[in-house]
Amino acid sequence: VWPPLSADRDHGQEAAFSTLFYHVRSCHRRRTCMIPHETCVAQSKKTTPSPLAISDNPRVQQHTNTMPELPPLTISLLDYGAGNVRSVRNALSTFGHPIVDISTPEQITEAQVIIFPGVGSYHCAMDVLKERGWEEPLKEYLKRDRPYLGICLGMQTLFESSEETSSDGDKKTVEGLGIIPGKIIKFDEKERAVPHIGWNGIIPHQSSPVLRYVTENNGHAKEVYFVHSYYAPVEDRDAPWVLTRTTYEGQEFVSSVQKGNVCATQFHPEKSGGVGLDFLKGFLESVQDGSLSKTTPLPIDPSQHTQLVKRVVVALDVRTNDAGDLVVTKGDQYDVREKDDTNDSENTNGNGRGGVRNLGKPVALAQRYYDEGADEIAFLNITSFRQGVIDDMPMLGVLEEASKRIFVPLTVGGGIRSYTDEATGKVYGALEVASRYFRAGADKVSIGSDAVYAAEEYYKSGGTKTGETSIENISSVYGVQAVVISIDPKRVYVSSPNEVADTKHTVVALGDDDKKGPNGEQYCWYQCTVKGGREERNICAVSVAKAAEALGAGEIMLNCIDSDGQCNGFDIPLMKAVSNAVSIPVIASSGAGTAGHFTDVFKKTHVKAALAAGMFHRKEVEIMDVKKYMEECGIRARLI
Repeated sequence: VWPPLSADRDHGQEAAFSTLFYHVRSCHRRRTCMIPHETCVAQSKKTTPSPLAISDNPRVQQHTNTMPELPPLTISLLDYGAGNVRSVRNALSTFGHPIVDISTPEQITEAQVIIFPGVGSYHCAMDVLKERGWEEPLKEYLKRDRPYLGICLGMQTLFESSEETSSDGDKKTVEGLGIIPGKIIKFDEKERAVPHIGWNGIIPHQSSPVLRYVTENNGHAKEVYFVHSYYAPVEDRDAPWVLTRTTYEGQEFVSSVQKGNVCATQFHPEKSGGVGLDFLKGFLESVQDGSLSKTTPLPIDPSQHTQLVKRVVVALDVRTNDAGDLVVTKGDQYDVREKDDTNDSENTNGNGRGGVRNLGKPVALAQRYYDEGADEIAFLNITSFRQGVIDDMPMLGVLEEASKRIFVPLTVGGGIRSYTDEATGKVYGALEVASRYFRAGADKVSIGSDAVYAAEEYYKSGGTKTGETSIENISSVYGVQAVVISIDPKRVYVSSPNEVADTKHTVVALGDDDKKGPNGEQYCWYQCTVKGGREERNICAVSVAKAAEALGAGEIMLNCIDSDGQCNGFDIPLMKAVSNAVSIPVIASSGAGTAGHFTDVFKKTHVKAALAAGMFHRKEVEIMDVKKYMEECGIRARLI
């Protein structure tokens, strides 16, 4: 909230400034501050301190005087080149410690504390560790019980092996670091949606200093964010290692481990909001004060379980307006312009239609939704089909800025495809395009039109995977959980299923409460579109979803052109048809206008998340009002 420091700042000032920023944020969340909440908030609103005068600020003095002075700490970050490491770096930066990127084996040996944030494929992570000569020094570092925090793959690679497919496509076991006995295995898709994506609780098996700030919330274990297809089963031989466990639809798994100074999580603290920041704070302070290894076993109640909550996702449709500014807009059946320009003289495009609806600036709105409790935020670049993302510097800038202050998952969609630069003739692959987004701060990329084309080719080839589609290329490196498919269908009404000649189209019967066709038709199929709904294709939404799953997608964002902007609720028949047809999670989108619309889609279908935009942009309904109503209706939600 304060102006950035000048380019010639020194590191001491920067660390102090970061400390003040974290202090104010922590106080706002009623956690670590010893000052009465109202007093500190009132002071923070009135005070805009200079970095040079931070030590004179009474709020910082009072807070820091209650804490013992801790020795300096340098964090060594082991970045193997895949996933959104920017988010981890941004989360760690809030604590003011210097961060050094590991580039040589010697740096591993000499590190004070190592943080290994792994995202993507198990075999890719292990291959990189071996190629760079990091595997053996890291093993030795861990065997010497040096401070370590692994995240996601950074935890899984501690085990002896994984059954995740190796780089050559064989189903053979991939060896890990071998620090913890046991094998990483895959969730059973027949029993539950895979990947396990979303917010779930944790049950402690040990009392640990790293959990010192992580407490229960409203009678529930505080939720943290997971995104993974493979897991470590809870086994007796690993009991000394298990720090917490979690339940995913009947399957217990290890959600974090700790033995001595070696700690690791299956969940992503950098994407777990305030709870995740508190976990990181506890870990770093434990390293500083030397208490990290002081754990104590806790009584274990096998009847205690956690539950994956339903997610509330906010979408921001981003595009440039007629003045060239990047804004958040919202369409009415995908039309984002006002109906006329009579009262919009500054944003007229000269054709009798109004300018692009301007609902706010992308980063500011995203920050608002994070503060209000959004579980995920999706930036949808709705004009990117006209240009390549490599040249889309404003959108990349939005992601970079948003990831500095927003610690929940960020999805970005638009332009994720291979394309040729018309000016230079250079060809950019979909993987390279996606990598730009990941490096800018995205956790997941959403593929739209390219997924429809890939599905068409998949069926033409008789269900053969070529390994050349954008879905396959990206998921092979970053993991299936990083690939979201955005489907934009529209209803095609028919009087009878027999009217549909193509047997590949799934025909849906419309119930008594569902909108019928213009002539009373009681059946429809959902025709997919591309290029922002401008072009229809002869393939249905269910077929695209099935093909996308087969090709390696990890999640479906399911829109409906007919419902978009109407605020009459989600298209329940569509959501039901697709969520019943695939084993990967489905996000319901298009049509939300009330809190009741969220409970309806969660009760009547198998979707794991629901998305809205306009109702939140216009402040017609607050995010927490939706979540509280969900809880009242018996649907678990993440409350902050």
